[in-house]
Amino acid sequence: MGPFSFLQDQTRTMRINRIFLIGPMGAGKTTVGKRLAQELGLPFFDSDRVIEERTGASIPLIFDIEGEAGFRRREAAVIDELTRLERVVLATGGGAVVTPENRDHLRSRGAVVYLEASVDKQLERTRKDKNRPLLQTDDPRARLQALFEQRQPLYREIAHITVSTERGNARTILNGIRRQLQALGDQQS
Repeated sequence: MGPFSFLQDQTRTMRINRIFLIGPMGAGKTTVGKRLAQELGLPFFDSDRVIEERTGASIPLIFDIEGEAGFRRREAAVIDELTRLERVVLATGGGAVVTPENRDHLRSRGAVVYLEASVDKQLERTRKDKNRPLLQTDDPRARLQALFEQRQPLYREIAHITVSTERGNARTILNGIRRQLQALGDQQS
């Protein structure tokens, strides 16, 4: 079974079993993921929401109590579990890629879609969101820039496809994802 065994091209209609969305905070992973899952008839999960549901605590509270290292351990367990599902669209947290095991699981178990967004776009989309513990700082732009520089190479390393979320609406982004997934499936058949 090859790395793209999760893609099946039957009668020119690609059926996708596992799609994993990665990218920085504010890239639109949850919004796009929900719509993509609905269109494909697949279950949708957001790894951060699953962690919150299981712990009964918000992400900021987990960070306060356990620190980032504690949160990353919980995240790794959830991503390991969810990437094993046979049918799923999974939106990961922006920092999921910092853990090597997460990168391995995502890359080897499904189609990884990197939703790309500039620091300016991230700031615009997240500036009022108090549920982002890494942005609770005096200079959110500097923090976003540092995270971008650290994480972008990791996103690119594991992505099968990259779609910009800078311009256009969810429909445009979804069309881009479908087009690139089809091309990826064609390459592997």
